[in-house]
Amino acid sequence: MRRALRLLPLPLSIAICLPALADDKPVNWGLCPATDVLPVFDDAPKADKAAAATRDQQDTDIEGDQLFGTTTVPQYQGNVAIKRGDQFLGTDHLSFDTESGNYIAEGNVRYQDSSIRMVAKRAEGNQDADTHKISDIQYQLVSRRGNGVAESVDLQGAVGQMHRSTYTTCDPSQPVWKLTAPQIEVDNDEGFGTARNAVLRIGNVPVLWAPYFKFPIDDRRQTGLLYPQIGLSGRNGFDYAQPIYFNLAPNYDDTLTPRYMSKRGLMLTNEFRYLYDGGRGELETSYLPNDKLRDRDRGQFEFGGYHNLNSHWQARANLAWVSDERYTEDFANRLLGVTASNLQSQVGIYGTGENWTGGLMADYWQLTDYTLTEAALPYARQPRAFFTWDKPVLPWLETGVYAEAVRFTHKDINGKIVDADGEYVRDGTRTEMFGGSRLDIKPYVSMPFSGAAWYVTPTLAYRYTGYELDRGLADQIRLQNMTAEEIANATPEQLRGNTSPSRSMPIASLDAGMFFDRETTIGGKSFLHTLEPRLFYLRTPYRDQSDLPIFDTRDFTFSWGQLFRDSRYTGADRQNDANQLTMALSTRFIDQTTGKERFSGSIGQILYFDDSRVTINNAQSPVEQGKSAWIADANYAINDRWNLGATYQWDPKYKREDLASVRARYLMSNDGIVNITYRHRLNPDGTDLLKQADLSFLYPLSPRWSLVGRYYYSIEDKKPLEIIGGVQWDSCCLAVRAIARRYVRNREGDLNNSFQIEFVLKGLSSIGQNTDRTLRRAILGYYRDDLYLVPPSNTGADRDDYDPNLIP
Repeated sequence: MRRALRLLPLPLSIAICLPALADDKPVNWGLCPATDVLPVFDDAPKADKAAAATRDQQDTDIEGDQLFGTTTVPQYQGNVAIKRGDQFLGTDHLSFDTESGNYIAEGNVRYQDSSIRMVAKRAEGNQDADTHKISDIQYQLVSRRGNGVAESVDLQGAVGQMHRSTYTTCDPSQPVWKLTAPQIEVDNDEGFGTARNAVLRIGNVPVLWAPYFKFPIDDRRQTGLLYPQIGLSGRNGFDYAQPIYFNLAPNYDDTLTPRYMSKRGLMLTNEFRYLYDGGRGELETSYLPNDKLRDRDRGQFEFGGYHNLNSHWQARANLAWVSDERYTEDFANRLLGVTASNLQSQVGIYGTGENWTGGLMADYWQLTDYTLTEAALPYARQPRAFFTWDKPVLPWLETGVYAEAVRFTHKDINGKIVDADGEYVRDGTRTEMFGGSRLDIKPYVSMPFSGAAWYVTPTLAYRYTGYELDRGLADQIRLQNMTAEEIANATPEQLRGNTSPSRSMPIASLDAGMFFDRETTIGGKSFLHTLEPRLFYLRTPYRDQSDLPIFDTRDFTFSWGQLFRDSRYTGADRQNDANQLTMALSTRFIDQTTGKERFSGSIGQILYFDDSRVTINNAQSPVEQGKSAWIADANYAINDRWNLGATYQWDPKYKREDLASVRARYLMSNDGIVNITYRHRLNPDGTDLLKQADLSFLYPLSPRWSLVGRYYYSIEDKKPLEIIGGVQWDSCCLAVRAIARRYVRNREGDLNNSFQIEFVLKGLSSIGQNTDRTLRRAILGYYRDDLYLVPPSNTGADRDDYDPNLIP
C-alpha cells in the first residue's frame, strides 16, 4: 500500500556533531574490517549524493504492508518505508496525525542517507512544530567510518541536544579510542555544537578532558581551541603550543598560539589570514619576551599576499623580518633553516600577457647568520623593472627581447668579532658600500626549423649592458684592476674609475638535434629504443669587462643544463666570450606494454675551440681551449621495485671526478621504502666541497608496526648532519608515531636533540607534534605518491623574474 504526502525528514545531522572535528589528513583504513558497523538496509534506496542535493524539492513516499486507522490519523504497519531522494526511514509501525502533525515510529527504526546510517528504538515528535525525540541510537558515518551511540536526541527545529553520546572510528568490538560526552547541544543554523564534559579515552585511559568547548558541525569555521602540539628538544626543553582559532569573518580569521618552552619562556605567535575576490594574504608574527637563553626580546614578522589589479597585472608582497641574526638557527627545526644566511623582502607589481611578461619591484635583505657580516648580503634592487617579449612572426621566424633596468644598493658593512660563547659584538669598524644602476637589453631573432625527426634552430642575439655607478664604486673597480706599481705612479685623475661603463656584443648559436627510434626485444619484452643526438654551437666575441661591477652575477654550477646556455654566468654583469660546441647524446628504453621508461641515459661535453678569457674579478682562471668535463646521467628501473640512478662528471684535463652521485631506491610491497644516496662534489680548485652519504627508510615489521629512520652523514666533516630513528604503530583507527632526532642546528655544526610523538586519531585529528611533516621531508617516498610528483622546472622563467641567458 502506498500513499504520497509531504513529510519533512528528521534533521539527523545532529548525529555527526562529534566527528565534525575531523581533519583533512589522508587516512589509511587498510587495517579496518571490511564489514560495516551497520550494514546497508536492503529496502533502502541507493545512497546517491546527487539525489541528496535535490531532496528538498521531492515528495515523500510512504509504503507499508498494512494501512488502517482513520483518514486523519493513518497508521502503517509492517515493513514501513519512508523515502525521499537519498533518504530512507524504515520502521515496524508508524502513526501520523495529519491535523496535529504528531507522529510516532516504533520498532526497528532505521534511517539512511548518503552520509549516515542509524538505528533507533523509537522516534516521535511533531512535524509541524519540527520537534523530535529519538531514543537508543546507534549510528555509522558512511564516508568517515565513524560510529557511535547516543541515549537520546532531542530536536527543536535547527537546535538539538544529544545525551550520553560516543564517537569513534574503531570497530565497536575493539574501541581503541573513544570520545564521549554526557551532553552536546547543536545549532544547525549557526553551524556549531557545544560539548560539556567531553572526555577522550585511548583504551581505558582518559587523555583529554574538556569541561566546555564549541566546535563546527559543517564547513563553517568556528572560534575555539585547536589541538595542541607537544615536543621535547635539547635547545627548547619541554615545548607546548596551544593554538586558539578566531573566526572573525567569512573572509578573514586569526590563530593565536601561546607556546611555552621550559628553557626559553613563553612565546606568542599569531597568524592572520584574509581572502577576497581580488586577492589574499597571510601575516604571521612571533614575540618571545626575554629569552632565557639569549637574555633579550626576540620575534619575527612575515607577510605574503597578492592583489589582482586586472586580468594582466598583479601586486605582490613577501616581507620578512627577524629580531636578531640567531633567530633562524634557534627556531628553525629543519636543515633548510640552518643553511639560510639571509631573509629577502620583496614588493612589486607583475604582469603577463599572451607574448609578454613584465614587472616593477624592489627588495631588501637581512642577515640571519651571526658568523657573517653584511658583506655576505646580496645587493638590494631598489627598484627593478623588467620586460620580456616573444612572438612568432612566421612559422619559421621568432623574435623577442629581454630588458631590465635596476638600481643596486647595499647596506654598509659593520665589522664584528665573536666571543667565546658564540655571541658577537660590533668592533666599531664600518665600510661604506656603493651601488649603481644597470640597463640590460637583449633583443634576438630565431628561426626554428623542424621535421618529424629533426630540428635546427639558429639564433642571433645582441646584448647591451650599461651602467651608472657611484663614484666610490667606480674608483674601487679602477684600483682592483691596477698593480701596486701602477697605483704608486698614477695621478689622481688616473685613479678615477669610469662611472658609465658599458658592454655590447652579438651572440650567435645553432641548436640542432635528431630523433631515432626502433623496436627491440630484451628478455622477451618489447621496447621502443630511442637515440637522440644533439649539437649546440655558441659563438660570442670577447669584450673586456674588467671595469664592470659585480652586482648579482656568479658562476652557474656546471650541470647538464649548462651545456645548452649561451652564458655560464647568472645575471648580466658578465657575458662570457665563447667559440664552443656541445655534443650530447641521449637514449631511452620504453616498455611497449606499459609505456614506462625503463632506462634513460645522457652524456655530453663542450669542446672549447678558443680560450674563454672573461672571468669574475680575476677570481677564477679563464676557460682554456680544450674539452670540458664529461657529464653523464643515467636512470634504470630494474623492475617495479628497484630503481637506480647516477650522475657523473669527469674532467679529462685533471683526470679527476668533479661530481659523483649514486642513488638507489627499493619499494617494498607493503608501502615500505629504502633510499640510499652518495654525493661527492669538488670545488673548482680540486678540494672537496662535499662528500655525503644518506640512508633513509620506512620498514614495516608487520601490518601494525614499522620502523622509520634516516642517517645523513658528512664524510668530509666526519659528523652526522641528521639522524632520525623512530617507530610507528598503526591500527584501524589509531596510529602512534614516536621519533628521536639529532640534527645540525647552525653553520658551526652544533647538534640539537629533539623527541616528537604524535597520536593520530583517524577520522578525528592528531595530538602532538607533526611528525608526519618531519618524516615526509626526511624519507623520500614516505608518502608513496610523492615519488610521482613532477617537480617544478628550474630552467624556465617564472612570473617574478627572467633569465636572459637561456636560449630562446
